[in-house]
Amino acid sequence: MAGPRRDTRGIVEARELFARVRFRRREPAQALRPFLEHYWLIDWDLSEPYASHVVPHPSVNVVFQRYGDEAPWGEVAGIGLGLFTQKLEGRGRVCGVQFRPGGFRPFAPERPVSDWTGRRVPVEGVLAGAGPETVRSILGPEGEDARVAALDTFLLGLEPAADPQAVRAMELVDRVRTDRTIRRVAELAAVEGVSARSLQRLFAAYVGVGPKWVILRYRIHEALERAERGEGAGEDALDWAALAAELGYSDQAHLVRDFTATVGVPPTAYARPAST
Repeated sequence: MAGPRRDTRGIVEARELFARVRFRRREPAQALRPFLEHYWLIDWDLSEPYASHVVPHPSVNVVFQRYGDEAPWGEVAGIGLGLFTQKLEGRGRVCGVQFRPGGFRPFAPERPVSDWTGRRVPVEGVLAGAGPETVRSILGPEGEDARVAALDTFLLGLEPAADPQAVRAMELVDRVRTDRTIRRVAELAAVEGVSARSLQRLFAAYVGVGPKWVILRYRIHEALERAERGEGAGEDALDWAALAAELGYSDQAHLVRDFTATVGVPPTAYARPAST
């Protein structure tokens, strides 16, 4: 692992968010890297409320959070199927763990990951040892190195179970994410030499959503990041018809429909403010 990724994929209006909060990604301990994408840390002190929006990745997150004077808490956030919106105001802090798609099941092997999809549940009901003392140890330190160390201690103490099926699921999702030729479930099944039905079963048990959903979500992330760069107006306007074809859509209208349904505005409307 070369380090936490630096892209803004999934973050709606990333520049607006980064102007208001302190956002960092940090690497977990070496032994945890096969299961985790990264830790993500956010601190804010706002004079006016701000609503952040994220198009979720096909990943389970464990999120420890503190808002103002409220008691801190932690939760397991299953894969969000729609746009996630969080209102930020006053002072607050979040320490999050983004698992690799397929990487959460070894920490909670009793239930399929699809059981958590679309749900946010208290962490102590899912992961052992995640009581108030653990939450305070993660959110309390002012130094982020100490927060990362506390996250490492907590997760290493869970002793994730070795699971070849989890490894297989992570490899398949990585292939979907990085291989631009995979545009259909049938294509993934063909190159892997398995049936579409077996892929569906594996993804439900270890990822939490089906392979078609993962393919579509990574398409939208790609389009969102292109729009975020400001490639939507003037001489450098992004060719949305060409991008639709590149991402495997039958035509531009289908990309526009999916983007609008997920983000809330058409892609050209989203790109326009980013380029001004």
